[in-house]
Amino acid sequence: MTTVEQSRTSRTEAVEIMPFGGWERTPAAVVYGEAETLFRFPAPDDPAPSTARLLTMSLYSAALGLAGVGVSVRAFVTVLGGASVWYVPVLAFLGLVSVALAVGSFLSIHRPALPWLLLMAATGPLAIDVMIAVMY
Repeated sequence: MTTVEQSRTSRTEAVEIMPFGGWERTPAAVVYGEAETLFRFPAPDDPAPSTARLLTMSLYSAALGLAGVGVSVRAFVTVLGGASVWYVPVLAFLGLVSVALAVGSFLSIHRPALPWLLLMAATGPLAIDVMIAVMY
């Protein structure tokens, strides 16, 4: 083994206690028994995602973020004018769901279709946020 090659003997036991196959920090095997790791932090020896893929995902998530900022500004103005008790918690919850899905898409960037599905799924709660903010 050279200094460039690293030993891959370390494995975490997170697959038994964590949902979605666990969060892996080490580049061990992709499959642990019957559970497959869907989300993990990229390891140093993982291949880099293509520039076009990363740029497209970043632009998509930036658009989601800008829409979220627009919703929060509109919600702030509405709250200053007087809003119902349910208004802010509903907007905050849907915004956090959207952010969690966007984060999951970047943690699964090495998968072929999962990041795109998660980004599209993040659009749903944000669209509901926009509709609530505009119609209230």
